Amino acid sequence: MKQSRQVPAAQLRGDIKADDFPFETTNEIESLSDVVFGQKRAERASEFGLKVKQPGYNLFLVGPSGSGKSAYALAKVTEMAEDGQAPNDWCYVYNFESPDHPLAISFPAGQAAQFKQTIETLIKDIERNARAAFASEEFEKKRKSVHKTFNDQAEEIWKQLEQYAKDQNFGVEKTQQGYLTVPLRFGRPISKEEFKAMPEAEQDELNQKGKEVEAEVTEAARRIELVERQLEEEYDKLKKKMAREAVNDLFAALLDLYADNEKVLTYLTKMHDDVSENYRLFQGSDGSEENFLFPFVESKVRSTRYQVNVFVDRSKLTGAPVVFETNPSYHNLFGKVEYRGSFGSMSTDFTMIKPGALHTSNGGYLIVQAAELLANPLSWIMLKRTLKTRQIRIENVLEEQALVSTAGIKPEEIPLDVKVVMIGSAHLYHLLAQWDEDFHKIFKVKVEFDTDMEKSAEHIQDFASFVKRYTEESGLLPFHRGALASLMNYSSRLAGDQRKLSTRFHDITKIIVESSFWAEQAEALVVEEAHLRQALDEQEYRSSRIAERIREMIADGTLMVDTEGEVVGQINGLAVLQTGDYMFGQPHRITAQTYLGRKGILNIERETSLSGQLHDKGLLILSGYLNGKFAQERPLPISASVTFEQTYSMIDGDSASSTELYALLSSLSQTGIKQGIAVTGSVNQKGEIQPIGGVNEKIEGFFYVCAAKGLTGEQGVIIPHQNVKNLGLKADVAEAIERGQFHVWSVETIEQGIEMLTGESAETIFARVEQRLNQMFERLKALERKGDVKPSD
Repeated sequence: MKQSRQVPAAQLRGDIKADDFPFETTNEIESLSDVVFGQKRAERASEFGLKVKQPGYNLFLVGPSGSGKSAYALAKVTEMAEDGQAPNDWCYVYNFESPDHPLAISFPAGQAAQFKQTIETLIKDIERNARAAFASEEFEKKRKSVHKTFNDQAEEIWKQLEQYAKDQNFGVEKTQQGYLTVPLRFGRPISKEEFKAMPEAEQDELNQKGKEVEAEVTEAARRIELVERQLEEEYDKLKKKMAREAVNDLFAALLDLYADNEKVLTYLTKMHDDVSENYRLFQGSDGSEENFLFPFVESKVRSTRYQVNVFVDRSKLTGAPVVFETNPSYHNLFGKVEYRGSFGSMSTDFTMIKPGALHTSNGGYLIVQAAELLANPLSWIMLKRTLKTRQIRIENVLEEQALVSTAGIKPEEIPLDVKVVMIGSAHLYHLLAQWDEDFHKIFKVKVEFDTDMEKSAEHIQDFASFVKRYTEESGLLPFHRGALASLMNYSSRLAGDQRKLSTRFHDITKIIVESSFWAEQAEALVVEEAHLRQALDEQEYRSSRIAERIREMIADGTLMVDTEGEVVGQINGLAVLQTGDYMFGQPHRITAQTYLGRKGILNIERETSLSGQLHDKGLLILSGYLNGKFAQERPLPISASVTFEQTYSMIDGDSASSTELYALLSSLSQTGIKQGIAVTGSVNQKGEIQPIGGVNEKIEGFFYVCAAKGLTGEQGVIIPHQNVKNLGLKADVAEAIERGQFHVWSVETIEQGIEMLTGESAETIFARVEQRLNQMFERLKALERKGDVKPSD
């Protein structure tokens, strides 16, 4: 009976053999040209998303970690970018009308640096022409003419003042403190003694005249000061005019050169006016006191005012730009304005504006990891806003929280045209899709990576070529075809299906590296199957401490699991535990007790809050099966309790529901269950066995327990028939099964399972159950008639 349901040895593992390959080692085949393979759905979606030009068609790559999403995204985008055109350069320049709002100017690729050099040359030419103009005979002649005109006016005013004072017998002298009036007698100043000797009336008269003369002196001084100011104004006008005339030809040449760029023309026109207004920056020091600090002022102002900040330079770029921003913080994405300390405060200017990834990728492609981006919430919020407005704005978001005052600037926005490729897990994708109303507006293309691919001849060949490429690029040993076959079967185990290969390339390459290492340790020239098996064993050994401790506890009886004999109402169930990246199976003793009553099945785990919802559902389903099978003529007159013995943590999932049903049937029929057989599988209300997860780990977990306690040749595991295709057992387990030391059986119904567990037919077992239930029903009715038991009990 068991043999008829036993899984053939050929179906215990993947079916790829060394003889399937027409080569001896991977050195004899071509390297894989594509970055990933077996992802047709993702490839079609990405082709579409990358070619659509309309806004909002950004891509979100969804898939498990290690499936090659990042490598594929970078390779695919780079390929697309090669056929694109290099976008414009961008630079920031001084805004002569609003200095706190620097202007952004674009140029064809490579021309921003040329413009910067042109302006630097222009400044040098301006300085040379301005100094030459101010040192020319023409300027000196005009300067003297202006001076003569205004000096004559001042001298005339002075003469008139002197004559007036003379007529009043007063003299006027210039001193460092100003003008001094002195009374005269016979053409000489009156001494104090002479003044005191005068009659009082003459003294009063002289004082009165002195006041009148001082008033005239004040008026004359005011008129002379006015003339001097007019002189300075005329002199300033002259210098501005000379400066403008000196640089007219320079700007005229540039205006012709940049006639097609309206923004540059506007900037040059404003700059021309500003240079004329600020001629002092170019005339050089004349050694006067007021110009003592001029060289320093000139250096400071000219180093920023007329400088060009080449913000984004595409001079060395061929095709469209591609940027993979691994740290998408706010400033790394959107750029920043740097600050310098100055007298206790922070200041900045347009030359300290730095680009972010959006600027450098503008006109091309930006790749970011979703988890890294969402770790910076402000980055996500601003990215959404930027993609919607299609304008990149540089802001100091921390300015309001600064502890010291800052002199801030707000650079002009730059138009955005970028294709964003975001990479993340399915969990993050669904969270964003559910909770962010803008998500689908800006990420309209979902590129979903499968966790596995069909094990077709094409994919098998691609897999081998992938191994060839990876070993070459990583400097590893080539793989023998036997090792390659085992690696592909391991890939099928990772995929959980013998008909498929896994796309979790991270796990594949990990084994490739470790297999090559052990081959090198053995001084082999190629990686053999034994080296790959050693790599898998060593990898498991590093992570299996807890699993081994549990097996030791089962072997010494601390955890009670029987692997021989028969027991009524007791069966071995199987669970999967996970510690980090390591999963292993553990057998659990499941027991059932049935007794007279009407309370139905009591789930002890549920009563102690150690049962999950899926486990509770499984118990309810098997209750439905029992009622449908044995309560057609009368209700079930039983109470029962089912529990996982010696478990003290949460239990969830319905994979043990068939196991619990077998234990109940055993208890009701008083038929022993063979303890050398463990069971996994869920059941529906019709008694059909349903598939479960972790089938390999469950089988291996029970095998190692049986091996530790002694293999008898009668032990094994019953699995759902649907899970046969999921088998990918370890080599030592599969070999033991092939030798007949252990077994794996598949069943489709509860009837098939109970027959294997008891060695008796399902009809016999069910007849015993029916007989027992009838006896219990009659006994219960008798007790109710006596009043010993209430109908509700």
